[in-house]
Amino acid sequence: MGWLERLGNRLPHPVTLFAAGAFGVMVLSQVAVSRGWSVESAEGRVEPVSLLDADGLYWALSSSVDNFKNFPPLAIVLVGMLGIGLAERSGFLPTLLRASLSRVAPALLTPLVFFVGVLSSLTLDAGYVVLPPIAASLYAGAGRSPLVGIAVVFAGVSAGFSANLWVTGLDPMLAGLSTSGAQLVDAEYRVAATANVWFLLVSTFVLTAVGWFVTARYVEPGLATRHPEDGGPPAAPADAESAGLGAREWSALRTGILAFAVTAIVFVAATWVPGAPLYGDAGRFPRWVEAIIPILFVSLFVPGLAYGLRAGTLRSDRDVATMLGDTMASMGPYIVMAFFAAQFIAYFAHSHLGEMLAVAGGNWLVKMALPPALLVVAFVATTAVANLLIGSMSAKYAFFAPVFVPMFMQVGIAPELTQAAYRVGDSVTNVITPLNPYLVIILVLLQRYDRSAGFGTLVSLMLPYAVAFGVVWTGLLLVWMALGLPLGPAGPLWLPAP
Repeated sequence: MGWLERLGNRLPHPVTLFAAGAFGVMVLSQVAVSRGWSVESAEGRVEPVSLLDADGLYWALSSSVDNFKNFPPLAIVLVGMLGIGLAERSGFLPTLLRASLSRVAPALLTPLVFFVGVLSSLTLDAGYVVLPPIAASLYAGAGRSPLVGIAVVFAGVSAGFSANLWVTGLDPMLAGLSTSGAQLVDAEYRVAATANVWFLLVSTFVLTAVGWFVTARYVEPGLATRHPEDGGPPAAPADAESAGLGAREWSALRTGILAFAVTAIVFVAATWVPGAPLYGDAGRFPRWVEAIIPILFVSLFVPGLAYGLRAGTLRSDRDVATMLGDTMASMGPYIVMAFFAAQFIAYFAHSHLGEMLAVAGGNWLVKMALPPALLVVAFVATTAVANLLIGSMSAKYAFFAPVFVPMFMQVGIAPELTQAAYRVGDSVTNVITPLNPYLVIILVLLQRYDRSAGFGTLVSLMLPYAVAFGVVWTGLLLVWMALGLPLGPAGPLWLPAP
């Protein structure tokens, strides 16, 4: 792990990687032209286009704004984050997470803590900060090792990061990148933000059961025998009331939940009632699928607003505007990365290198006659290993999608299935990668209860979860494929045979 940490820290920033990748595509396009490379596809011969001759350089300069503006994940992520940002910054989502764990029966503590940890991906990274100290307090209050609470919630938040019960901010981001990759082969192909919903919903409950088993069988027994000063159970149960809520918070939370319920009822009615705005189809997808990002925005904006007004965290429209502005400001690093990722993907497409690689790689896969299940397992493993070196989920997939999505399309694997496989591999090793930016928070919290705790302590705690989740979650995906079940609304497994 020390070798991996040193190697990963030597990698440049993702922005630099994308800029270097774009320049590399330009150079490779010129090499391909000068060497006369080409491939035969079903539509005819595909030849490269140079990005280093006069026309290519002009195109690169003149199209840079359009490349950025038309980058599929950009606008949908920002719109979705507006609703999530207000719900988080007003206090609605953090309070909802705390309330979910404030009164839990001891026998159900582990599965509920893990389940809430998985659901916290709705708030993107808030679960890393809010939940671990609460979980440690709850376990200590129950006379159990606080390190167990930290391990359970970290496993749910991090190793189960992609799972959830519904669409989160991750779904439109990954769907946009999958769309970019798929359009290297089919310019009209689009991946819906709901493409993996059913698979991830079932995954949430399966991973909760696996996390519960791993904790009870491997993690907690070893910690139960430790001395309290080494992170073992406290000599006297601690007071866990700090994890609870005040009267005003409870009142505001009820208001927010009511607002969410009313909003949900309105959207359900608009989807099911004939003649309503979201009833019926709109081209490739049903109307409600086409509008899922605005629906996500409104569904979280309204309860966030209601909670903030009742709790006093929002006192005027100026506060709302400030929180929305702060949310967009926090997306600055993503916007910068998106600009360079957009150029990389656009260069890949314009040079025809992406299409050529997809056709050549697809032809190679066809000749190898590897079963789709083996390809999917190999891709999960590749992603899991890459996650040890490149921490950013979106950065990795922005590199992987233009290569693996079109290549797998050549052998009939739908982009939606490639995306689901990526999410499995990217999640399971989050708890052991040295490049997880929230690892420091977990280490500091571990050291509060065990002063000698270090990275080795964390890895020894979390490795059982990573291994178990990797095996079981990949197995679930293979079972899903064998049964031929859709991955979600507008989430096919396979493409029609060419």
